[in-house]
Amino acid sequence: MSAGKLWGVGIGPGDPELMTVKAVRVIGEADVIAFHSARHGRSISRGVAAPYMREGQIEEHLIYPVTTETIDHPGGYQAAMDEFYEQSAERLAAHLEAGRSVALLAAGDPLFFSSYMHMHKRLADRFEVEVIPGVTSVSAASAALAEPLVEGEEVLTVLPGTLPQDELTRRLREADAAAIMKLGRTYPVVRQALKDSGRIDEARYVERASTDRQRVARADDVDDADVPYFSIAIVPSPVNSRPYTPPAGGEVVVVGLGPGDRTWTTPQVRKELAQATDLVGYTTYIDRVPVRPGQRRHASDNRVEAERAAMALDLAKRGARVAVVSSGDPGVFAMAAAVLEVASEEQWKDVPVRVLPGVTAANAVASRVGAPLGHDYAMLSLSDRLKPWDIVAKRISAVASADMAFAVYNPASKSRTWQVAAMRDLILEHRSPDTPVIIGRDIAGPQESVKVVGLADLDPADVDMRCLLIVGSSTTTVVESARGPRVFTPRHYPG
Repeated sequence: MSAGKLWGVGIGPGDPELMTVKAVRVIGEADVIAFHSARHGRSISRGVAAPYMREGQIEEHLIYPVTTETIDHPGGYQAAMDEFYEQSAERLAAHLEAGRSVALLAAGDPLFFSSYMHMHKRLADRFEVEVIPGVTSVSAASAALAEPLVEGEEVLTVLPGTLPQDELTRRLREADAAAIMKLGRTYPVVRQALKDSGRIDEARYVERASTDRQRVARADDVDDADVPYFSIAIVPSPVNSRPYTPPAGGEVVVVGLGPGDRTWTTPQVRKELAQATDLVGYTTYIDRVPVRPGQRRHASDNRVEAERAAMALDLAKRGARVAVVSSGDPGVFAMAAAVLEVASEEQWKDVPVRVLPGVTAANAVASRVGAPLGHDYAMLSLSDRLKPWDIVAKRISAVASADMAFAVYNPASKSRTWQVAAMRDLILEHRSPDTPVIIGRDIAGPQESVKVVGLADLDPADVDMRCLLIVGSSTTTVVESARGPRVFTPRHYPG
């Protein structure tokens, strides 16, 4: 006799009409229908599937030994549940070995926060198994709210309410949209996390989605004592669920994308970019931002900062929500200073301007080799486009004589190639020839490279407009390792 087949059957969120055609067919054909319930014995899953079951089917009622109550098992809650799943798996295995097909019912989807998974892990390597996906409670809750969850580049975060409060808070702050499951007794913690993350006013509560007992409410209007396990908190898309109403006269937000990789753009900046009606910035940086329907993009050359700032302020004055885009951090040789300078003019004084930080190129390059900026350090731009070279030279000498590590922005360009050699010679008047110099190119980009050389060996031919340099101090140390040089500047100082 051949063994039977185990079916993991997703029965959806509660409405029997939301089951798939395949799930209905398999339930009707199976020899054995298995389902879980708490100690009270009433199985919600069986109730949903009942219209499609037939007479004569064997039923396996798997009753949890514990749900939220205390347990006297010597191994505690987890040991009691592991023992229950082992015993339940063997009950189903006995039917499968006898050649019977078993349909194990799973609320929602069998592989999404479902008890079915515990049976799957214990039986899938012994018997033929097939999983029938189901409509999840997240989808049902979204439908109950009739509000979009995510769109375009937005990310949906699904969280168990059993997480620690500070972890829930952190993840909710960073999420575009979120669904919080496993409520019940966790709801006071979930509510506080929603408050602490600033998302409570957006959040909605959905109870028993898709059933005739469905209930929808604002998350902060729910009594903690009245929250069943089969409920979910939804934080819908901040962009799509309710139109954003900008402050009177609009607003300018200057943001930093970080040094190259999207993962280094902060969640706060991503949120502002998604909510902006207009993006303003240098073409190369604008191109790093995902295109969103209806969002206007105003790209320009890198040498028109004042004009770009004026355009952003004018758009905001006429009611737009404008994100001015910089690479790295907008306050480090980038657009924040330009926008604020132009905004100080009388015609723009009433336009709100905010600045959101980003990971700097200096910190990104430093991280690739260790901690060369671990002590006092400075940041200099080698460009003489906005200040005369004699000022640049004076500052190089001052920093070099002060024995600080320093980061060098804009070390070269297509039309400006001589300054690297001039800088090297100025530093050599104060520093040892073997002072470490880090050459970081296209950090977090597709052509990333990092090189550590001695100051005397710094070759201008190795430096282009995509590079940032870090010049060490007298205490900066290079340690060779199997994965390349590690560089650090100690936080203590001799003497």
